[in-house]
Amino acid sequence: MLEALVEYCEWKELGRIIPIRCFNENPSIKSSLTFLRKIPSALEKVEQLYIKKLY
Repeated sequence: MLEALVEYCEWKELGRIIPIRCFNENPSIKSSLTFLRKIPSALEKVEQLYIKKLY
């Protein structure tokens, strides 16, 4: 899901839409997934964006 969003809108746009540090400062899939697993509210925002943008 995260890889598809990054491919679709790039890290910069993703960080603008969902302003969290792991998307704006040295973004990587690994660091972002670690953060999203710990913070359910951030994961929910990513899931909602995924559904909105890709479906």
